[in-house]
Amino acid sequence: MSNMFTTLSEEEIARLDLFLLERIDEEANTEDKDEGIIDISELDGLFTAIVSGPTVVQPSQWLPTVWGDFEPVWESEKDFMEILSLMMRHMNGIAAMFMEQHEYFEPLFLERTVKGKTYTIVDEWCEGYQRGVALTAEQWYMGGKEITVLLAPILAFTSLTNWRAHDFSDGQTETLQRAIIPNVRKIHAYWLSRQEEETPVVEPLRRSGLRAGRNDPCPCGSGKKFKKCCLQ
Repeated sequence: MSNMFTTLSEEEIARLDLFLLERIDEEANTEDKDEGIIDISELDGLFTAIVSGPTVVQPSQWLPTVWGDFEPVWESEKDFMEILSLMMRHMNGIAAMFMEQHEYFEPLFLERTVKGKTYTIVDEWCEGYQRGVALTAEQWYMGGKEITVLLAPILAFTSLTNWRAHDFSDGQTETLQRAIIPNVRKIHAYWLSRQEEETPVVEPLRRSGLRAGRNDPCPCGSGKKFKKCCLQ
């Protein structure tokens, strides 16, 4: 098993993406329900907001956002820990990139090919990012106008603004899209400069702590016993 600081391989990213896509049964009634995070791009956006934001967000806070109204029923502790480990490693990888080579940070945007032309799709990633902001919205907006301005291009591609970026001309939409990556880097730099600690990395689950007993505290940080929380 890889440790909590090993970057996900392409196969592991695909594994996590497939899990997120398939965790909701095709026959499930999703009308008026929160489907949570539906793919790896949206998860990447969520984690990017969390690790580059104003405060630490524990798994017990962000896991409900991932599941929405469709929390998985785990067949075993091993299954739960495998997925949680992949998530934590991906989050740690994003944090490490920001701290070590922030100028090279690239989001996991989706791509779509139509008639031989490839288009970048940012909506899912931006939706995940705004969900991350919403977790600690009060602290985020203490950043005032500077943060509000930096967030604007991201939020323009989300349900929060009814995806208003797509109401503009193609040129204006592309301009907003191009602003996302530099603005995300600036947001991280802004909050980092305001924090007393030098790193925003969420405390990782180390390998030695990956095998929680049924009566041990749940690794998600909720404070509940494992058997009464994510294992149930």
